[in-house]
Amino acid sequence: MSALLFGSISTLADTSELQRRAFNEAFEAHGLEWNWSREDYAAMLGSNGGQDRIAEFAKGRNEDVDAAAVHATKSSIFQELLGTSGVSARPGVIETVQRAKRDGLRLGFVTTTSADNIAALLGALAPDVTAETFDIVVDGSAVTSGKPDPEVYRYALAQLGEDAGDTVAIEDNPGGVRAATGAGISCVAFPNENTAEGDFGGAAATVDALDADHVVSLLKS
Repeated sequence: MSALLFGSISTLADTSELQRRAFNEAFEAHGLEWNWSREDYAAMLGSNGGQDRIAEFAKGRNEDVDAAAVHATKSSIFQELLGTSGVSARPGVIETVQRAKRDGLRLGFVTTTSADNIAALLGALAPDVTAETFDIVVDGSAVTSGKPDPEVYRYALAQLGEDAGDTVAIEDNPGGVRAATGAGISCVAFPNENTAEGDFGGAAATVDALDADHVVSLLKS
């Protein structure tokens, strides 16, 4: 058996700008005079972890901020936006999922975001992509370290009973690629609109749309 693992929310639907909007609205809600431009935000996307980004940004400004509280507000806003903004699956995602199902591949959604964010995204993408699409859905509560640490991928492989050499991951940011390759998994980089300028040197390929034949061919190479 082989497995195909989608590694982040924005590998399924490009939510990067919704995420940035949610951060900025959360800052306003907490009385912070912060506003992350696209350039600011893109520069932060080399690794995962919104709460850590808030904490680091506050530290750089010598401000005392409850990063956890701000991030909780951001997550709530983001989930609401997912339900009202008409998000759709990225190019090639549905076709790749259908091909994987037809070929008998195991499918996983392997993230370190919250279960609530995952539920909101899959609710927005239903009926094309739902929790039932996947053999495993992993959220941040399953691991102690976020990406780029490979822990979450090792966890998913163990739960599926799959070998890294028989698995391909799809990731949208450099930290995610490092997490997958750190677990010995071949990775297709599928940058979102704010990570396109990132360093994806560790990926087996970098694409702007998924091609089901190409993804499956990596599993058979």
